[in-house]
Amino acid sequence: MQFFWAFVIGGALCVIGQLLMDLTSYKFTPAHVLVTFVSAGAIISAIGLYQPLVNLAGAGATVPLTGFGHLLAQGALNGVKQHGLLGVFSGGVTAAAAGITAAVVFGYLAALTFRPRG
Repeated sequence: MQFFWAFVIGGALCVIGQLLMDLTSYKFTPAHVLVTFVSAGAIISAIGLYQPLVNLAGAGATVPLTGFGHLLAQGALNGVKQHGLLGVFSGGVTAAAAGITAAVVFGYLAALTFRPRG
């Protein structure tokens, strides 16, 4: 059942992004969807509604862009608990450091491995 919910929730988030790009009168670009989803994930997480979705869907809720917003919001909240007001700025980056590092390292390895087409 866990795989089912991950597929359904993750797929629903992707469908929402695609519908935003296809059906809105203001043409959403992928960059608009990125910012909208990260912001929405942070806001939904801050009001306490995203964690139940993570508990239900697992990677289906943490892998999409809304999951990154959730991670930043939870990191900022934990940072405030540990370091006070300064934690607002450092907590999100600390929480996301492993994912950001992995993206940089694997992106670098891919750039070394493959030749771009011109």
